[in-house]
Amino acid sequence: MLAIGMARGQQKTVSGNVTDQSGAPLPGVSIVLVGTTVGTQSDFDGNFSIQASTGQELRFSYIGFATKSLKVGNSNIIDVVLSESNEQLDEVVVTALGISREKKSLGYATTELEGDQVNVPGENNVINSLSGKAAGVNITRNNNLGGSTNVIIRGVTSINGDNQALFVVDGVPINNQPGNLDVTYGNGNNDVGGGRGGYDYGNPVSDIDPSTIESVNILKGAAATALYGSRAANGAIIITTKRGQEGENLGITVNSGITVSRMDKSTFMKYQKEYGQGYFGDLTTESGSFIGGFRTTLDLDGDGTIDPLPRYNDDASFGPRFDPNLNVFHWNALVEELPTYLQKAPWVAAENDPSTFFRTAFSYNNSISLAGSNEKSDFRTTYSNSIQHGIVPNSEVVRNNLSANMGYKLSDQIKVTVNANYTNTRGKGRNGTGYDGANARNLMTSFRQWYAVNVDFEDLRRAYEQTGRNITWNWKTPDAQQPEYWDNPYWTIDKNIQEDQRNRIFGNVGLEYGINDWLSANFRVSVDHFSELREQRIALGSVGTPSFSSFNRRFSELNYDATLNYNKTFNDIFSVTGLLGMNIRRTSTEILYAETNGGLILPGVFAISNSLNPPNPPSEDFSKIGVDGVFGSLSLGYKNFLYLDVTARQDKASTLPVDNNSFFYPSVSTSFVFSNVMESNWLNFGKLRLNYAEVGNFGTPQSLVSPVLLNNDGSFAGTNLASVSSTLRNPNLKPEKTRSIEAGLEATFFKNRLGFDFAAYKTNSIDQIIDVAVSTATGYSRKYVNSGEIENKGLEVSIHGTPIRTNNFEWNVRANWSKNQSKVLSLFDGVDNFEVQSFQSGITFNATVGRPYGTLRGSNFVYVDGKPVVDQDTGAYLHSDTNEEIGDTNPNWIGGLYNSFRYKNFSFNFLIDVRSGGDVYSLDTYYGFGSGIYPETVGTNSLGNPIRNHLEDGGGYVFPGVAPDGSPNTKLADVSDAVYSGGLFGDLPQAYHVEDGSFVKLREVALTYNLPNKLAGKLGVQGASIALTGSNLWIIHKNMKYSDPEAGFSAGNAQGVQIGAYPTAKNYGLNVKLEF
Repeated sequence: MLAIGMARGQQKTVSGNVTDQSGAPLPGVSIVLVGTTVGTQSDFDGNFSIQASTGQELRFSYIGFATKSLKVGNSNIIDVVLSESNEQLDEVVVTALGISREKKSLGYATTELEGDQVNVPGENNVINSLSGKAAGVNITRNNNLGGSTNVIIRGVTSINGDNQALFVVDGVPINNQPGNLDVTYGNGNNDVGGGRGGYDYGNPVSDIDPSTIESVNILKGAAATALYGSRAANGAIIITTKRGQEGENLGITVNSGITVSRMDKSTFMKYQKEYGQGYFGDLTTESGSFIGGFRTTLDLDGDGTIDPLPRYNDDASFGPRFDPNLNVFHWNALVEELPTYLQKAPWVAAENDPSTFFRTAFSYNNSISLAGSNEKSDFRTTYSNSIQHGIVPNSEVVRNNLSANMGYKLSDQIKVTVNANYTNTRGKGRNGTGYDGANARNLMTSFRQWYAVNVDFEDLRRAYEQTGRNITWNWKTPDAQQPEYWDNPYWTIDKNIQEDQRNRIFGNVGLEYGINDWLSANFRVSVDHFSELREQRIALGSVGTPSFSSFNRRFSELNYDATLNYNKTFNDIFSVTGLLGMNIRRTSTEILYAETNGGLILPGVFAISNSLNPPNPPSEDFSKIGVDGVFGSLSLGYKNFLYLDVTARQDKASTLPVDNNSFFYPSVSTSFVFSNVMESNWLNFGKLRLNYAEVGNFGTPQSLVSPVLLNNDGSFAGTNLASVSSTLRNPNLKPEKTRSIEAGLEATFFKNRLGFDFAAYKTNSIDQIIDVAVSTATGYSRKYVNSGEIENKGLEVSIHGTPIRTNNFEWNVRANWSKNQSKVLSLFDGVDNFEVQSFQSGITFNATVGRPYGTLRGSNFVYVDGKPVVDQDTGAYLHSDTNEEIGDTNPNWIGGLYNSFRYKNFSFNFLIDVRSGGDVYSLDTYYGFGSGIYPETVGTNSLGNPIRNHLEDGGGYVFPGVAPDGSPNTKLADVSDAVYSGGLFGDLPQAYHVEDGSFVKLREVALTYNLPNKLAGKLGVQGASIALTGSNLWIIHKNMKYSDPEAGFSAGNAQGVQIGAYPTAKNYGLNVKLEF
């Protein structure tokens, strides 16, 4: 039934002239062959010519005029008259539940992006392609290969729950839970949320092939998403994929691209070059075991002379001062297999520091699409392959996509549609994140925090390649040759490798039944199902305990939808659009986690059965959720200028008690198209809008039902012990509820050459689901409750314009700006602060009453008249006695500026992405200053002496600030050694390491050349283009000296903390597109 047979028509040259209603020629009219990217523009006199076949459709569009489509007939001449359009009559957008609506009738804000705006060559995560393109959408990227991206629309609405936007693809809700769930299993030290390690597996939405996207519509407010009910609190991103277009013969599109990635050096740290390995400076002991900071107890070369050795068991650079005239045995002089064995070398800083570890990476994207249609059917199918290599050696993510969209008319009244997608994603060597101690999955915790600047990375590479052993710079003792704290990084990326694979199927089958001209019924079954396997390894010979772990997850969501649709206009005065429907949702998740215990028996055999000790029973997690919803909407229109929309949804959840499981979500919105009731030569379109809505956010099953925990680490009489969680679950919890009000104004002027969209909103999210402390007499330490409220208020402005349009040249501009202010209005009785997350070093991410959500708390300076106070006994900063607020992670405002230029067959565009404010705490500088690797820890003082000299030798450092009496500080602090010996660079208040996360980035650049139709025809193709592209090419401005302000360790609520931040990759691409 769905088989479609087509043949390509004979191509011919179609020419003509385009004028307005007065007969004046229109230059620069866009003429596109529908269903292809083949197109041209009219010249100064309105003339055009294009290669087309009889039966194909040409679309003529021009800003300020109504778009017109005409089919190619037998004649080779087509003259077209375009009519001026004073309003946006034909602009249709896809809204909640996949409903197409005229944009002018909507009483809420949306932002629609065309497919080419989100299909950025070299960018495999469609979420990243939204950066800087929509007001009110705060997107924080991660620098990890295939890593997670955080998407927050109009602020955080849930203190402790999910704040990510809902993604819907062709009507299918898509699971987008960030991919670090495995860290909650096995060793508790792997807690990514607490910044203690794990791998970043990325957003599941990255399974979507960007090349298949037709459009993206961002629904920002509660009124826009109210029909989704209990999953609508965070906004929705509606993705529509490409289909075969009406009038399109069989067409083939081939894309091929290559991307070259290089490290952005401005996002990596710089190292001091004056002092080498050690904690204790120029330590000299009475026993003589250390002289000048060197170990002096061994005669390595047997010449009868004690040889000075650096303190290789120390992972810091607070050792002896470099001296090129001093030759010592470096770490690689201790290994017999190396040519450097017992060879002395000068005591100097390394020529190849950790920045040389990163490589130039090559990535490839290839796809082929077939599309076509006839009077009864349409189809489009695409296969794509993406191979993405990271700048960290031996890392890659490979994705294969196969998609098919088909439609078939069984009769004039019945149409069947099928959308099917299969994705296979394989990852290897993904970036480790956070701080996880001996396991050291995140190499950056060494590179940025604990490192000896005398260690040459080229020597490390050769040492591993020549021996195949974990030859490290950080020995326990010179003779043991066992790593103390850090593995050789080349060993890590080759032996301690992680691998993962995800297979995913999502799509739907729909039936459209047109009962009559004004009544129709739709039925749809959709599915999102994936299974994934993640494996992690620590090889024998590593610092960490040798291990193997396996994490398996299966997720499935089925949605059954049925709607009855009414659409009728009475006497061209009243229009009525109605919808009644139901949704049945069933979601299940199964997780199985197993790991070895105590080590591995055989080296290189990574299997649970190779566990040194009997492995613990696997961790298992099963959950099922059922939600049934009924919904309806009614839209009334009067003379195409006044509209009123009302929606309602009732949801019932299986996770709640029968007498407390139903919740109601209403919305009402109105729009007034005032341009239709006034005459103006300069105003083309104007609309006022206003709305109110209530939506929800369900808690997790784990907060509602008390699970029984089988303890893996203990048994009694041969039986595993069981327990319940220390946090009391609450079966009577209600969903969090968000109430929203929004007002907006849209207008376009001067034949649509200039326009803007302004929105103001206020949301209050109540009944927050949080866990609070209770008396241990209850048998629990905490319990879940509904309590607390967050408020968000904001402004959004979008501007678009065409400053210049001539025959051969056109310049278009789009800009957006938005500001959101959040405030925690209340928590629980007697509770003023809720700790959302704690991190290494004791810093916390918080919700504090009266303050914005997402403040950082830690040790602060003591101030006098706004200046930090310095202890006049030690010369060190005084610390606050208790943790205080030291930062606010929320940006002051965000914005974007997009410019596109067209000159004849060339086009050029670029995007600038801006964030103002938003504090970031760096654990990297917190530890790195203490270990002495940063340039700020060296230099000379006012006396002209090295600051690391002892005070009696004229050294010392004066910390900027004041004495307790407010006078300028002049006290010299002893900074001659590291934190473990009381060094003051390692004892700075945590507030010292909070930096401003503002940035201005050149996010995207593209230069494209479209071959003229005649030349393309000679080459045997309908259309061809070649593009030079770039992304993340230039951070125009940032205040963070050594990292990208966006760098983090995963998506989630807790942001604004950097722990082993990876550098950003600059991407340079070449893309070729051919159409047949």
